[in-house]
Amino acid sequence: MIKRPQVLSQIRRGLSRSRVVALIGPRQCGKTTLARQIVRADSLNYFDLEDPASLARLAEPMTALADIRGMVVIDEVQRRPDLFPVLRVLADRKPLPARCLILGSASPELLRQSSESLAGRLETIPLSGFSLAEVGAKAGERHWLRGGFPLSYLARSQADSLHWRRQFIQTFLERDLPQLGITIPASALLRFWTMLAHYHGQRWNAAEPARSLGVSEPTVRRYLDLLTGLFMVRQLHPWHENLKKRQVKAPKIYLRDSGLLHQLLGIRTEKELLAHPKCGASWEGYAIEETLKAAQPDEAYFWATHTGAELDLLLFKGGRRLGVEVKRADAPTLTPSMRIVLDDLRLDHLTVLYPGVVSYTLAERVTAMPLAALARGGVEVLFPRHGESKRVTPRAAAGKTE
Repeated sequence: MIKRPQVLSQIRRGLSRSRVVALIGPRQCGKTTLARQIVRADSLNYFDLEDPASLARLAEPMTALADIRGMVVIDEVQRRPDLFPVLRVLADRKPLPARCLILGSASPELLRQSSESLAGRLETIPLSGFSLAEVGAKAGERHWLRGGFPLSYLARSQADSLHWRRQFIQTFLERDLPQLGITIPASALLRFWTMLAHYHGQRWNAAEPARSLGVSEPTVRRYLDLLTGLFMVRQLHPWHENLKKRQVKAPKIYLRDSGLLHQLLGIRTEKELLAHPKCGASWEGYAIEETLKAAQPDEAYFWATHTGAELDLLLFKGGRRLGVEVKRADAPTLTPSMRIVLDDLRLDHLTVLYPGVVSYTLAERVTAMPLAALARGGVEVLFPRHGESKRVTPRAAAGKTE
């Protein structure tokens, strides 16, 4: 079992300051395992809305929850959106007898009732599968190939991992979506999802998928927003600076889990991955997701102009502007595009992530850094303060000191 102390600590801090905490993320990413470290599964304070017994206990939710003291967990809350008004009433009691941890597999935008009913009372903590920091730098290749879903990553063999991912996709389409009231045919959404896998790392244009599927552009945008709200897809939006340049306005599309991406692309082994035309795009998306997990920025965008200048990630964190460029190259060098980005976007620092083993300075405020360094986590690993950039050995990149 891989421990997740940082996430668990974040949940406990949230519960100490907020009346209701929502732990949201895709199904099977480990939310229930973490919640059961807060409240035991056999406790009367634990409600699993996929368990008929829990559903029966919540037939009259106000009556069931009013007398509970301490910590309450409600798992798979998206199955009962009618609970949110009840939670608002319970959260407003003074003194407050209980705090609530709710687990959900859909974003607050998809569950609009939560954001409206619990405004000012709800703290949201996003969760994904295992991060590189949690599995360790030495497991990076396996993590990239299998993705971060615990049962995919921890499978005894690659064949078992492939089987789990295939079953996950089928169950997600045929069972989970209908439970949310989504009536899109599973076959249509699977075709669209597979199409998105081939768009991975590219700018979104609704016209071609709409033609291929024989539906309207608003329909494919609805499909895209649906998969985004269910944490399967990331829409990375463009940043617009006040410049006299034509800037890209369409979002970039990434499948958030590299293992599911490889499953939809038909990639079974590391050898097939390295020979696949989408290898570079897969590694870019993997690096971007791990960067976002490590940095936990206030805001994240990409930036591009129609003349060719581009930045893979523009992060805003603590009042700083931080850039990330992803290069699957042995020894990346400073490019004209990087110089343009530094000047036009007024970056405090630019980090170039690559699959090497040492960190080195490319220019003032520009550092090349191994992706493995993200295993140490934290924004300061990615973006050292001025004068702190230094050479990092392979041993240090793996989180060890020499």
